[in-house]
Amino acid sequence: MNLAASLAQVDGGWRPLLDAWRASPAGQQLQAFLTERAAAGATIYPPEPFRALRLTPLAQTRVLILGQDPYHGAGQAEGLAFSVPEGVAPPPSLRNLFKELQRDLGQQPPMSPSLSAWAERGVLLLNSCLTVEEGAPASHAKRGWEALTDALVQAVAQESAPKVFMLWGAYAQAKAGLIAAAGPQHLILQANHPSPLSALRPPVPFIGCGHFSLAADWLAQQGRAISWAL
Repeated sequence: MNLAASLAQVDGGWRPLLDAWRASPAGQQLQAFLTERAAAGATIYPPEPFRALRLTPLAQTRVLILGQDPYHGAGQAEGLAFSVPEGVAPPPSLRNLFKELQRDLGQQPPMSPSLSAWAERGVLLLNSCLTVEEGAPASHAKRGWEALTDALVQAVAQESAPKVFMLWGAYAQAKAGLIAAAGPQHLILQANHPSPLSALRPPVPFIGCGHFSLAADWLAQQGRAISWAL
């Protein structure tokens, strides 16, 4: 994991936010923590924490899907929420995402486990924490990442072009206020998390939510059409 190298590749539209965060107490605390953990021999994923900001420029963002934590297994996290690299077996939440794509839009497997094609079309696949240690979920939570990712969510919402925000699970839904405060021009879609623990449960099961078709239809009406093909 190389934080400096990953920062250097970020699209310029995100740069003012990143520079302000790096200079802030939260940013300095997080950078010191990462340096300390790396020196202690911790294995930190993903190798490119800011990949979502490289692949999806602020000005081109049409959809924001908010995750919580990168995958903590070897070879899984690739800097995009819910996504894993080609050749890696899809984790359970991603398998349920594919089930809903098939149910909602008729997409047939095999589908790529990497969602990088979405990112390149304007789907910002943002985790609230951008790093994690091997085998230790949420190990980098409340260390300073959230100050940055909350600011990124607000920045996307404050851009005047209409966007879709997909908030799956209670953690993501807690950010709805950041989006609503920016104005009524966006579509906020909320459902349970695609995890097997909640994907089929009330109040809004992920399987059956129809978010992909709802987003595609709404964006087409705004003149900002997007494809969910993988």
